[in-house]
Amino acid sequence: MSQSSNIMRLVLLQLKGSKDKTANVLNAINKIEEAVKKHKPRLVTLPECFNCPYGTKYFREYAEQIPDGYTSQQLSKIALDNQVYIVGGTIPELGENDAIYNTCTVWGPKGDLLGKHRKMHLFDIDVKGGIRFKESETLSAGNDFTIISIDGHKIGIGICYDIRFEEMARLYRNIGCEMIIYPAAFNMTTGPLHWELLQRARANDNQLFVVTTSPARDSSAEYVAYGHSMIVDPWAKVVKAAGEGEEVLAADIDFTLVEQVRQQIPVFSQRRLDLYSTEKKSK
Repeated sequence: MSQSSNIMRLVLLQLKGSKDKTANVLNAINKIEEAVKKHKPRLVTLPECFNCPYGTKYFREYAEQIPDGYTSQQLSKIALDNQVYIVGGTIPELGENDAIYNTCTVWGPKGDLLGKHRKMHLFDIDVKGGIRFKESETLSAGNDFTIISIDGHKIGIGICYDIRFEEMARLYRNIGCEMIIYPAAFNMTTGPLHWELLQRARANDNQLFVVTTSPARDSSAEYVAYGHSMIVDPWAKVVKAAGEGEEVLAADIDFTLVEQVRQQIPVFSQRRLDLYSTEKKSK
């Protein structure tokens, strides 16, 4: 995609994981190489916790530093070798003061780390008759918004549970984002209920593209991911959706659609800021 182009080829990699970190990372690397050869994308996205099992008891065991850890080094190299942008799903990050974060790294075509997003909203839920999960038992929450720019287009980064918080998406919209990417691993309780609903809601509310990349479903895993990675456009229309297993989704994103929708339904300029607002707090 040229600097002046509004069309971006995007590839989502819905990958099946295991307890073997090296095998998980190499699977991602191989799939990136295959996708580059077949689809020639500008941007590739990976799932949440693609290098490890998703579970509080695993996060510290699999945690590594960024950008010096094994997974980061492999993503940096593959981005450089293939001259592609990579939103590297998430990995458990060993941070300062021995804290563990669920972190998304973003890599540029020169192999450089463009940004990292630490999951802002920790997944602490207890659904009667469904699922109980407490990320806060192991993880610390991030405090920073993460925006990257690809060929002049601003893209916000969130992680899974972050998608439930409209204020976060609204702030990305206020800053000028045309897309939000959420590596995510919804489960078999919340997935059927809210997965597509939340993506279409965030896209519709903020008139931008919403992209989610999930792990493939593994019914034998302790935490069973829902799958169904998805691309939703600013009309809240599902452009592409994966099934349950390992899958590659490719789509050409036309960013001119963002401005078209915002002009035709100008809710941004019609908001009653004299009565209410969503503003980023200074730390």
